[in-house]
Amino acid sequence: MIITVTLNAAIDNTLAVPHFRLGARHRAVQKHAAAGGKGINVARALKCLGQPVIATGFAGGATGTRIIEYLTGESVLNDFVRIGEESRTSTVVTDPTNGRQTEINEHGPTVTEAELELFREKLMYLARGADICVIAGSIPRGIPAGFYGELIGGLRKLDVTTIIDAEGEVMSLAVKAEPDLVTPNVVEAEELVGHEFGDAEDLAAAPAEIRGLGARDSIVTDEHGCWAVFAEEPDVTLHVKAPVLDAVTTVGSGDALLAGFVTARYIGLDDVAALRYAVACGAESTQHFGAGTLEPAAVDQLVDKVELTAVSRPVVG
Repeated sequence: MIITVTLNAAIDNTLAVPHFRLGARHRAVQKHAAAGGKGINVARALKCLGQPVIATGFAGGATGTRIIEYLTGESVLNDFVRIGEESRTSTVVTDPTNGRQTEINEHGPTVTEAELELFREKLMYLARGADICVIAGSIPRGIPAGFYGELIGGLRKLDVTTIIDAEGEVMSLAVKAEPDLVTPNVVEAEELVGHEFGDAEDLAAAPAEIRGLGARDSIVTDEHGCWAVFAEEPDVTLHVKAPVLDAVTTVGSGDALLAGFVTARYIGLDDVAALRYAVACGAESTQHFGAGTLEPAAVDQLVDKVELTAVSRPVVG
């Protein structure tokens, strides 16, 4: 079983608005509403790929009820802790004429210590039957920045593989707790290591720098694919490029990539095959209007079109 954790779950509203301009009146030509948040997007993609997954986290108010109803309607198994405050809503405006995206994310609810304790108990109960736990996205107000790190420690005692996709101080503290894998995008990785990446050489070194901070394996995603370093070959960076496709939207493509990697690891593929499959999933997801949506047959057709290059470099750390 695979668990995904989304502490700051949301209703994601995605609107397609041609020739979008600030301050102007527009009419959307397409709308998609769904349960969202990074972990939920990963869960949806895992479900599309046929993997056993359960989504958990917090859900509050009428919005929280809609989140659960959406997931249940998609046959995504879920078990959320209900909280007193209202879950958030997020809006993405995509302009199909130029591919630009504008995101507006609410902060989300404040979680009490009692609600947090209920979640700790629920996650550790679910983890007894799990192999992998993906902890992804932002945290609501009222939760300590080191909470992901605390969860990593508890899950390790149960021999559950931990995967983290977050940003800022939350990510920094989580990496210090030594998760099995972290998957930041370029901006999140720059913040994590404390400097910008000026060229391909910097990007090739980035996953190893992150491993030096505590993560066992590291994948840094970018708009073309990803850069990865694994513990088995710490002096080699794998650079993986997706086939070029005309994207409907790139919202959630990183979450689909992560779901692809988790799927490949779960069914026993090696690191190279897992990366190829992951990047194919990320690319295929851009063909759908809605984060975490995938067509497995189309993914299989893209795998052979994924480019992978091994870049040797000195061991870091």
